[in-house]
Amino acid sequence: MLNYIKIATFTYAHEYSILQHLLEQESIRFYFQNETVLGVLPFYSNAMGGIFLKVHPEDVLEAKEIIERYKSKSNLDIIE
Repeated sequence: MLNYIKIATFTYAHEYSILQHLLEQESIRFYFQNETVLGVLPFYSNAMGGIFLKVHPEDVLEAKEIIERYKSKSNLDIIE
């Protein structure tokens, strides 16, 4: 997981729940860094820089396409 690439940042866990499902459907290799800590202490989100979506290098292009489709259908701002 050291080589995984950060492609998006979220403030709270609820912001990526649908996106997480979409990535899993496409068998994208990913994980959310800081997810557990900020699930317990959500007010630390800004101090820690948020929750980072990290994707395997071979899946980055496909993951970015999924994010773009998701962004176009929702009003959620995803920081990249």
